[in-house]
Amino acid sequence: MLTGLILTGGFVLMAVLAPLFQALHLIADPQDILSSLPLEAPSPSHWFGTNVRGYDVFSRTLFGTQAALQVVILATTLSLVIGVPLGMISGYLGGKVDKCLLFLMDTLYTLPGLLLSITLAFILGRGLLNVAVAVSITYIPQYYRLVRNHTTSVKTELFIEAARAMGASPRRVLSRYLFGNVIQSVPVLFTLNAADAILILGGLGFLGLGLPEELPEWGHDLKEALPDLSTGIWWTTLFPGLFLTTLVVGISFIGEGVSELLNPRLRQQR
Repeated sequence: MLTGLILTGGFVLMAVLAPLFQALHLIADPQDILSSLPLEAPSPSHWFGTNVRGYDVFSRTLFGTQAALQVVILATTLSLVIGVPLGMISGYLGGKVDKCLLFLMDTLYTLPGLLLSITLAFILGRGLLNVAVAVSITYIPQYYRLVRNHTTSVKTELFIEAARAMGASPRRVLSRYLFGNVIQSVPVLFTLNAADAILILGGLGFLGLGLPEELPEWGHDLKEALPDLSTGIWWTTLFPGLFLTTLVVGISFIGEGVSELLNPRLRQQR
């Protein structure tokens, strides 16, 4: 987990410091086209070289961290805020409400996540918020199913029955007695979805459905650099791909660490 925190913290630090580095003229503007320097190899003036359009690869890779983290935070937060309450309400009330929500969520859950995100991104259009919404919808059923199953089992416990007998309203039972018991496994799912959201963002960018072309984003930059590999130009694909992979690995390590903290048996087995 410590390794994951260090890796992810490094990316967060880069995302925060990138605008400061640009303001101090330590790095180029990621949207500035250096027309006289297309496909220049890494050098002291351009640490990661330049791509076919003349963009500075280091600057675009660094600012691409911002886009990745913003989409991850928005997508996972939206899915959590929507999926968890729906799961609690569905599991607690049961009946027709539970059946309708379960049918809807099962329908979404059966669709491949990437395919659903591609379809939604195509409908909503490019943009940071649109991509985040498209990604978040694929995760809502996961939070719903997890929380609903926990709620269904916990609502039959004696302390819930006692709260009802004392006149506690459904809202009070959900917020005070159920929430703390069903939320324990959500952090693990949150970190797993965060790592997966980066891959989906990269896939959408690669297909041209992510952020606008002029904005730095790892998936789109990889798409632009794909033809360079056949000519021996390695730096335009190496650095965006390396950053994307490292961030996914870092968040995945955090997820494993959180899982071990919540379930000590996993640590003992390992």
